[in-house]
Amino acid sequence: MAETRGKFDFAIDRGGTFTDVFARLPDGRERVLKLLSHDPQNYRDAPTEGIRRILEQETGLSFPRDQPLDSSLIGWIRMGTTVATNALLERQGERTALLVTRGFKDLLHIGTQARPNLFDLEVRMPEVLYEEVVEVDERVVLRQDGCQLPRKDTGDSLEVWQELDLQRVERDLKAVLSRGITSLAVLLLHSYIWPAHEKAVGSLARKLGFTQVSLSSEVMPMIRAVPRGYTVCADAYLTPKIHQYLNGFTRGFKGALKDVDVLFMQSDGGLTPMEQFSGSRAILSGPAGGVVGYAVTSYNSSENKPVIGFDMGGTSTDVSRYAGQYEHVFEATTAGVTLQAPQLDINTVAAGGGSRLFFRSGMFVVGPESAGAHPGPACYRKGGPLTVTDANLALGRLLPDFFPHIFGPGENEPLSTEETMRQFQQLTHHINHFLSTNHDGPKGCESEMSVEEVAMGFIKVANETMCRPIRALTQAKGHDTSQHVLACFGGAGGQHACAIARALGMKTVFTHKYSGVLSAYGLALADVVEEVQEPCSLQYNEDSYSELDHRIQELTQRCHGTLHQRGFSSSQISTAVFLHMRYEGTDCALMVNTSDYPAHAQSCQSGDFRTAFTKRYMKEFGFTIADRPIMVDDIRVRGSGRSGIKSVTMAMEGHRSPAPTKVLQTKLYFVLKITKCYFEEGYLDTSVYMWEDLSCGYSIEGPAIIIDKNSTILVEPGCSAQLTSSGDVCIAVGTDSQCVLGTELNTVQLSIFSHRFMSIAEQMGRVLQRTSISTNIKERLDFSCAVFGPDGGLVSNAPHIPVHLGAMQETVQYQAIGSSLKEGDVILSNHPCAGGSHLPDLTVITPVFWHGVNGPVFFVASRGHHADIGGITPGSMPPHSTSLQQEGAVFTSFKLVTEGVFQEKAVTEALLDPAQYPGCSGTRNLHDNLSDLRAQVAANQRGSQLVGELIDCYGLAVVQAYMGYIQSNAELAVRDMLKEFARRQQQQTGSLEVEAEDQMDDGTPIRLKVQINEEEGSAVFDFSGSGTEVWGNCNAPRAITLSALIYCLRCMVGQDIPLNQGCLTPIKVIIPPGSILQPSQNAAVVGGNVLTSQRVVDVIFRAFEVCAASQGCMNNVSFGSDKSGYYETVAGGAGAGPGWSGRSGVHSHMTNTRITDPEILEKRYPVILQQFSLRPGSGGRGRYHGGDGVIRKLLFRSKVVLSVLTERRSTRPYGLHGGQSGSAGLNLLHRADGKVLNLGAKTTVGLEPGVCACACECLHICDRLFMCSPFSSETPTFITECVWDYVAHEHQKIQPASKTELWRCGKISLQIS
Repeated sequence: MAETRGKFDFAIDRGGTFTDVFARLPDGRERVLKLLSHDPQNYRDAPTEGIRRILEQETGLSFPRDQPLDSSLIGWIRMGTTVATNALLERQGERTALLVTRGFKDLLHIGTQARPNLFDLEVRMPEVLYEEVVEVDERVVLRQDGCQLPRKDTGDSLEVWQELDLQRVERDLKAVLSRGITSLAVLLLHSYIWPAHEKAVGSLARKLGFTQVSLSSEVMPMIRAVPRGYTVCADAYLTPKIHQYLNGFTRGFKGALKDVDVLFMQSDGGLTPMEQFSGSRAILSGPAGGVVGYAVTSYNSSENKPVIGFDMGGTSTDVSRYAGQYEHVFEATTAGVTLQAPQLDINTVAAGGGSRLFFRSGMFVVGPESAGAHPGPACYRKGGPLTVTDANLALGRLLPDFFPHIFGPGENEPLSTEETMRQFQQLTHHINHFLSTNHDGPKGCESEMSVEEVAMGFIKVANETMCRPIRALTQAKGHDTSQHVLACFGGAGGQHACAIARALGMKTVFTHKYSGVLSAYGLALADVVEEVQEPCSLQYNEDSYSELDHRIQELTQRCHGTLHQRGFSSSQISTAVFLHMRYEGTDCALMVNTSDYPAHAQSCQSGDFRTAFTKRYMKEFGFTIADRPIMVDDIRVRGSGRSGIKSVTMAMEGHRSPAPTKVLQTKLYFVLKITKCYFEEGYLDTSVYMWEDLSCGYSIEGPAIIIDKNSTILVEPGCSAQLTSSGDVCIAVGTDSQCVLGTELNTVQLSIFSHRFMSIAEQMGRVLQRTSISTNIKERLDFSCAVFGPDGGLVSNAPHIPVHLGAMQETVQYQAIGSSLKEGDVILSNHPCAGGSHLPDLTVITPVFWHGVNGPVFFVASRGHHADIGGITPGSMPPHSTSLQQEGAVFTSFKLVTEGVFQEKAVTEALLDPAQYPGCSGTRNLHDNLSDLRAQVAANQRGSQLVGELIDCYGLAVVQAYMGYIQSNAELAVRDMLKEFARRQQQQTGSLEVEAEDQMDDGTPIRLKVQINEEEGSAVFDFSGSGTEVWGNCNAPRAITLSALIYCLRCMVGQDIPLNQGCLTPIKVIIPPGSILQPSQNAAVVGGNVLTSQRVVDVIFRAFEVCAASQGCMNNVSFGSDKSGYYETVAGGAGAGPGWSGRSGVHSHMTNTRITDPEILEKRYPVILQQFSLRPGSGGRGRYHGGDGVIRKLLFRSKVVLSVLTERRSTRPYGLHGGQSGSAGLNLLHRADGKVLNLGAKTTVGLEPGVCACACECLHICDRLFMCSPFSSETPTFITECVWDYVAHEHQKIQPASKTELWRCGKISLQIS
């Protein structure tokens, strides 16, 4: 594709608020323009209007708005647009139906079954995009060992269990069309490798009249049904809206732009022809242009210094990284929808110029709530709240004189400094009143704060909030954050860039001359991209090289052919080959390119993929698995057509001289004015410059403000800015002065330290996920990381698994008492008497030492669920264990690392030790145990390092002082909540005592009585009267009850507070020894962690009448053999509350682990997932209904030992205020001979293969009951949630011949044969 000559070329970014236009004129000059995206009183379409204005101004011709533009003057148009993103956010897409394999109509509603916000009792999740579901009678399965079907292209063997019933599909689709739905998404299991059924359905749908048909096998042919399903739904939902917009856009030009090259930016950073622009590839269309813009303009290939893109907008901030290649992800979530498509790796944090400012319980809080465009910040004169923009204005960093008069109701007034200062004065008065009158909170508070100190405090907190995703983007992948350049663009970023770079140790901030319109400029620099991809299931070895080379060559030829058709010559086309690779038996695949690893005799012709994979795996995860085969899941070829577009206009030195009466000339710079800006040192004289007035090559020492039409750059004290020869601003960031902070409380620093401690725990979690190997930790995320004080008290934890929260504190405190630990020692513990929850949860504890101090100054710890540590059943979750020894290996204070040496021999012996007990085995997966333990040690090492860096910066006394203040802040929030509850309770009942009771399935009661002290904001939680220790394994160690309690308190506080030891300070807990909640030392406890913990939560919430019960257990399923094992927890329903109905098919309360995708499950394990759907109506009824449970049917294909460990199979989750109880769950076993057995709540059973080769016995696991409240107009109604619900109500009799509810194994056998 050659450059156009003598014509106008346009690159346009149509954003949600503004549309940015970059134009290259026929004479080579460049112009930029910014206009409102929506201004219906003046024009119909912003991009068309932008083109019209430039054509009119540059040619002198008239182009009336009501007539189509002359397109003969236009060479090309490139656009990025938020049309798809906005339609997704606002749920304004096309009416869509989903066609899916029968048994999975609710698969996309359930998703991963994890809830997005751990402590929100009202589980709010975006609704699905489809309006109607059609289930299809068809089924394809992967053939496993022993099957004889032909080998397909992917390397997988397939078996069509049920042919597609097209006649029924036709009837169903006609019914959908009759209801006015014309957009269809098709998702059939395993269609990524067997698309025939989807293609047949697609062909039929188009013939019937569907205007948009999206097939998952075409939209993104990758394994994982859930994200592929979300992606195909997004494609069907959004593509018609995109086409509507494109049709409207082209109608604004003569000839509908038929002779103009019109390209649109995709989410992957490549351009595509307008007619091929689709919804699933359009979500990041706008931000992608910015990434290309800074990548091309900021990255210096000779220096090879990576760049962080920092795009701060009104409601959020986007950060990304470029190091010579665009970094892509293939699964990301936008607006609650997880898309499986190539996308630039852009991390978004809810902190922008419009983020709101709050002071809560002594803590400065920024966002995530935003003022939006309307009413906007307080200074917009529309009654808006205080925001980050207002804080910058109050500090003098924004100058109203340089903003257009577009504010106020009439949109004709300037920014209002007066309104900003008025609201800040009110907030400052509130803060000072809190600090002077609060006697229950932290002592040692500073003197009264000024308005400027308050505003500056919020800026610091906002900066720390934005630093966190940058650390995650770099450190999570093994990169040193400080060794990056910060490329700043977007309207608000320039005011914060110096401070953020300094906080992260970066030395350079780069701001391009088009930073205010960089997304548009990036479109002009981007390549046209064609990608092709197909699935693969080959082992990467010499036997597969020839097949891989052949398929790579075919895909490469397809890319070249397509780009040739688009006008590119061979010299303009380049291709990059990627293999999606992983170690066999793991779920963590990497998209690998061999640009730095050329081919040799022992590799593919496209490069040395083995070396490329292992090197990258080592960098990202810290280890490799030398003896493990490497699998190829997908082959991808990305072809790029270079357009040759380059920026040619350089800034001219001294090209413009302002009027001498308006400026003060100093050192060839033109100082427009001197203003006062507030910094750490107070108000400082700050020079103001107009960017366009500056000459190149000289430095501007901070503090200074550089202004252009679209942005404001703050050069902070200690920094210096220089205008480059291209007219860009490059800022050298000075080193930060040594932190000078006393041990007395500073409320601003309290918020910052809260972020820093949380960031340490989060980074530990990322290291653990990155370096672990097991599915449980790396994929299901069944782990937690936290920081603890020298006494073992919890300081900060990342929001991982709730049941770990309080229990980890007990574990660390046990080790801290009388500790003789030395530097280099690491402790392993899981014993219930030492704070353990259950044995598979292994806790690794590392003491943090500081020179000159005897004993640890902090502890860091990580707890991860190991899939097997021995015991009487595979998976170490035995349903009928009666002693601790039957549940696996036991560690109390085991030295996993001694003076820096990992004790592999000793820990191996301990993990194999359970084999000495009758009926028990040692660990069945020693390799994964050792690998994950090393990962936990590595995570702790990272935490210890970060704690050390914090102490090094502030000093030990200060860091420990703020540790105490953060704990006191959490204490204050809990006391405030208890006081408020006590006031309401006193008014309503005249009593400050509440109580509740519930029972386990075996009748064991859990009793709670709470006595509240209104004056102190304290409470006594007395569990006296709870049942005695049980013979089974539902005994819950004391740490479990504390975990449940701290979780409930955090939920009831209702705001984002530090979750730490302080939450329990106002609480006295009484638990009778020898009870089910504090059993004897060797009692079996595996069920207490996953079952009793949920019941304790239900009892606490029942006492406080917060919400109705949810499923009441974690529905544990494990199966395996001596060779392998699998473990999952299955979701149910969430309880309703005052004003909301419970969410269906979601994990609740004490767990939040993900569930394995159906296609991954069937590929890796000897099982067929026959059904995974909601059970309608199983939630309790009431004004607000409880969430429905799920039905999960598993068909086993080989001999396995199956264990189920569940609750709420006889007792039913309660409703509140008259709300009905939910149904009880049910576990059924359907044998191949037709016999149906009720397994009960807890059992282990050996399953034998059946008479059919692919079918033996099948487990019918149904998700539980839900609770609902009756309709009532007098009192708020609450609903309970579902647990596991089966097809039949509790009172119905199950008959083996039931047509709809029982598994027809006989029929399935016939279908297979």
